Amino acid sequence: MKVLLAGGSGIVATLVIPFLKQHHTLRVFDRRAPEDTTLEFLKGELADPQALKEAVKGMDAFIYLAMGSVDWENWSGIESAYDVNIKGLHFLFRTAAQEGITQAVYCSSMSVYADLRNRYFPDEEIPPDETELYGFTKWLGEEVCRNAWRRWGIHVNALRLCHPTLKEQWMKETTLGIPTIATTDEDVASVMNAALQLQAGFQAFMVSGDYEQKTMNLSKASRMLGWSPQARPR
Repeated sequence: MKVLLAGGSGIVATLVIPFLKQHHTLRVFDRRAPEDTTLEFLKGELADPQALKEAVKGMDAFIYLAMGSVDWENWSGIESAYDVNIKGLHFLFRTAAQEGITQAVYCSSMSVYADLRNRYFPDEEIPPDETELYGFTKWLGEEVCRNAWRRWGIHVNALRLCHPTLKEQWMKETTLGIPTIATTDEDVASVMNAALQLQAGFQAFMVSGDYEQKTMNLSKASRMLGWSPQARPR
C-alpha cells in the first residue's frame, strides 16, 4: 500500500517508520526531513492546499501523525494546537477525498480523557472529557475524522495512543505485575498496520501496552483489528 505519513518526521513517526516501511511504500509530508533519508519526502505545511494536493497524489491511504503542542505559560503553541490537531487535519481529509482516498488512520491520544491514570476504561464509548488544550484538540480531531466518514466516505480508525516508547526503553522501565500504559514502538506500528486494513466507517480504539488490562479494556482492538500488545517485561 502507498501510505502518506502526514507529520512523518515527528517523534511517533520516527519510532514506527522502521516497521511500517517493511509493509508499505511510504511518503513523508512534513516541515522538515525525516531521519530516514531513504524515504520519499515532500516539504510543506498542512494549511497549504497546493502542497497537500501534491502530498496525496498517488497515495492509497494516509496516517496522520502530526501533533500540535501547547505552552500556556508563554502562550506559544496554542495556535499550533488548533492548526495542527484540527484545521490541518480537516484540510488533509478534504484534499484526500478529492484524490479518491478512502482509508485513513488518525493518531489520537488517550489524553482526550482527564485524570487518565486514576480511572479504569471499560470501553471506547466513554465520552472524552479533557479540558486542557492538547487533549481537547485531539478530541476535536476525532470529530473531524467522524465528519470525514459522514461527508466523504473515508474510513477512519482513530488510535488513542499511550506514550509510544522504544522497546528497549520500555523493557527497562516496565516491571512485571506493575501496571503500565506506555506502548512499544513495535506494538504501535503493528496496530497502525492493522488499522490501515479495517474499513468500518469511523472507529476509535484504545491502544496501550497495558497487557494485563488493569487500566483499560483493549478488547475492541482485539476483536476488530486482531491486535493486542505483545511486549512483556522480562
